[in-house]
Amino acid sequence: MSFEFGQALEVTDAARIAMIARVFRGKGRPVVLVPLQTHFHAGHAALLRAARRIPGAVTIVAAHPSIDRRMLVDAHIDAVFRYTDETLWPNGKRTTIAVADRGMLPPAHLSADATRILALINAVGCSDVILGENNYELLVTVQHAITDLHFPTTVHSVPTVRMPGGVAVSAKNLDIPASSQEQLLALSAALTAGAHASEHGTGAVLAAVRSVLSAANLTADYIELFAPTLAPAPETGDARLFAAVTINGQQFHDSVGLPLGIGFKNLEA
Repeated sequence: MSFEFGQALEVTDAARIAMIARVFRGKGRPVVLVPLQTHFHAGHAALLRAARRIPGAVTIVAAHPSIDRRMLVDAHIDAVFRYTDETLWPNGKRTTIAVADRGMLPPAHLSADATRILALINAVGCSDVILGENNYELLVTVQHAITDLHFPTTVHSVPTVRMPGGVAVSAKNLDIPASSQEQLLALSAALTAGAHASEHGTGAVLAAVRSVLSAANLTADYIELFAPTLAPAPETGDARLFAAVTINGQQFHDSVGLPLGIGFKNLEA
């Protein structure tokens, strides 16, 4: 089967997708991997646009079976790696990435997702990988692993895509029943309130989040502030605010960046 740019060539063999990447990297072109694991939505479209903006890039999507090839052709993707666990781990998954327990997402969940992305990076042999801030902890976990294990791969992050009311676009959030949408809106509103209180420090940020959630009859499963690298948050400087709530037995989480102890209005233009 011949290769045509922008036609989303479908490949199921790991050796073949690696060969395609190797040929183009040998020609000096970046090979960009975009892992997509759920039904296609606006957040995924943003990842694909970011990949296409890298000059000279050959874009490869590692795709969930539910993702329609026609959508990837419309996005001018060059190749699609349709893989299974057996493709990635023909001898079974014998190695996983250990993730520290920070009290937010379960370490086992992060470990499984990070291990899968790292396996895809190595299987494809990409020079760059695109990940969304919608799953910020996974983004940082993969970046740490790539740095610590000296992978020759650059991570590019894409800001969370949000619906008009502020709710992050994700398969889980899009599937929430209409009766629970107002509570989900309260989570994003609480994070926005916390971010706008950032000038007054950690206590004010946490209080603002709790106040908005309380008004919506919600109790936070957690509210945490960290540095962007998930190190302890500074007293003054860039930070990341995380919160989660349980709605109808399901946990929903979100995060935003903020200038802790500074405030948005005091940032230099």
